[in-house]
Amino acid sequence: MAKLKLVQLPVPPPTAFAATGNVPLAAGCLAVSARENGLEKKGLELEVLDPDITDKEGDSQLADRIAKDEPEFLGFSLYLWNTERSLHLAKEVKRRSPSTKILIGGPEVNPDNPFVLSETGYDIAVSGEAEHTFFALMETLLKKEDPRKLPNIAVRELDGKMGMFSREENASFPLTSYPSPYLQGFVPVDPARSTYLETVRGCRSQCTYCFYPKSSNVLRTLDIPETIKLLSSLKDKGAKELVFLDPTFNHRPGFEEFLDAIIDVNSDRAMTMFGELRSEGITEKIADKLALAGFNRIELGMQSINKETLKRVKRFGSPEKVAEAARMLADRGIELLLDLIIGLPGDTPDDVMEGIEFFYGHGLGEWVQVFPLSILPGTAMRKDAESEGLVYLPKPPYRVIRTPNFSPEALSSTLFRSEDRLDRRLDETPRSLLSDPDPSVSDIFSFSPGLSEKFALEDFSLSGARHVSIWWRGDNLEKSKKEFFDRLNYRFNKDPFAVTDLVLYPRSTFDPELITEIMEEFSKVPASYLSRTLAHRGENMLHRIVLVLPQGISFPLEWISEIREYIPVFQEMEWEEAVRKSEELGGEFPGARIISKNENGSAWKILKENADPESVTFADRVLEKRWCWEVLGYSEK
Repeated sequence: MAKLKLVQLPVPPPTAFAATGNVPLAAGCLAVSARENGLEKKGLELEVLDPDITDKEGDSQLADRIAKDEPEFLGFSLYLWNTERSLHLAKEVKRRSPSTKILIGGPEVNPDNPFVLSETGYDIAVSGEAEHTFFALMETLLKKEDPRKLPNIAVRELDGKMGMFSREENASFPLTSYPSPYLQGFVPVDPARSTYLETVRGCRSQCTYCFYPKSSNVLRTLDIPETIKLLSSLKDKGAKELVFLDPTFNHRPGFEEFLDAIIDVNSDRAMTMFGELRSEGITEKIADKLALAGFNRIELGMQSINKETLKRVKRFGSPEKVAEAARMLADRGIELLLDLIIGLPGDTPDDVMEGIEFFYGHGLGEWVQVFPLSILPGTAMRKDAESEGLVYLPKPPYRVIRTPNFSPEALSSTLFRSEDRLDRRLDETPRSLLSDPDPSVSDIFSFSPGLSEKFALEDFSLSGARHVSIWWRGDNLEKSKKEFFDRLNYRFNKDPFAVTDLVLYPRSTFDPELITEIMEEFSKVPASYLSRTLAHRGENMLHRIVLVLPQGISFPLEWISEIREYIPVFQEMEWEEAVRKSEELGGEFPGARIISKNENGSAWKILKENADPESVTFADRVLEKRWCWEVLGYSEK
């Protein structure tokens, strides 16, 4: 029997204890397609790799696991955040299991994405909605026939280069063709994770920056009875938060009747819900029904205050209508996401700031999110990028780096000006893994010349977790620099996409120039989505440095202040000291790494109320995860 494994790698979160939001829905839908079309009966064994595995294991661990039984077929779902790591993993699996035929698909796989098509390690690329194509492709491969006759397929040629894509064909199958992968057992219903579902494919909007219009402007819907049956089943399985992936949730026909049906099945509000809506059509009555149905978060994208820009990118709509609809929803206690994009063709930096002021003027400033434009594969904007004067990164996140109205400096300064006005950071702050080792998890490595660290891994050749910390301990760090850098680079070669926190744990001061030398070592590692995503801040989300000052050792305040100009600094302390300094942590004083093992309820409350939450971290893993989820909001909810 031939085996097919389907893999979706997670969004790398800012900290090891944050939820990834990884739901392999696309992989599950492909597995359902194979099953419903009888491929299991024809000798194909199906497996969707559990997200609990993909969320935790590092590159080498995953490659070993996938290749262990040498599956005949392996499929990766490529998204903005996981493309480079998936392609690396494909190469590693191929090296371990050369006979495995590797397939890739997802939004990143398009004829207009030379980055993906120039990569090696996979055999076949599939573009567009894939259920019908995938079934036909797998049947063809099982028969050992040539798949080039199928639509939306590109095959690697004998010379090692990818061939041209076959004819493009939009999907037209009814959504009732396939049952939900949740009900088929391919995707687990986990109360701790969001449950993603689609009740509509296709999009009537033709926004040029969005991938959705590529599929079709004809809506294919899962009818109301089938949707309610699915929701009831998901509720019975313990689903707590439903995320509707429908491109524009309220564009579906019979939307009001649809909400009435959801209200019936969720009358106890046991499930909360999220969807993306257009402001047009939202009335007081619709807002009431959204709240009654359990929608506690809704995204309304205004994108720009400039109406000419909205026409140019085919978003259209009215900012005033967005504000009116947002006010209705906010009045009913619904949390909002109000989008503004930096760098849209026709916009200027002033347009972005005026958009923020517009929302403040309507009492909606707290909900605004501002982010740079990405020129995504498969979009009309990518096709027209040259004529529009848009220059963008050729690799994820494909962020625009210049437009006729935005220089690179103006793009960054507009983001920072937006943050100043909104009085908050608009992207996630990297948070180092500073917890004590756990013998069951390979995520703490230690280089400690002359010392030993219980449970920490001293063998840097071992496969690590998706997020690791490497502790460099010693009386004189500079003295052991060459040996440490050799080990550090070995780790990077072993797991190049593992998020790595380098923790400096000295017993005496060191020359701050050492930090520059470490960053130079980091720069030798090929860049990736995670290292690029905060590059405009001078931050590296993939490889980070943090200084921890051991308890009981005094360091000159001037030296600490100088180091804090470059990297975060934490002082080990007990609950009592952390409470005493709570209001100054991260300000006048370094942050606190609380080493007390027992929970202190009153101290927790004081820190939660008074301290900068990013300035508090815990040696105890249970407390660290609780802080990340309860205080920082890094849970799934």
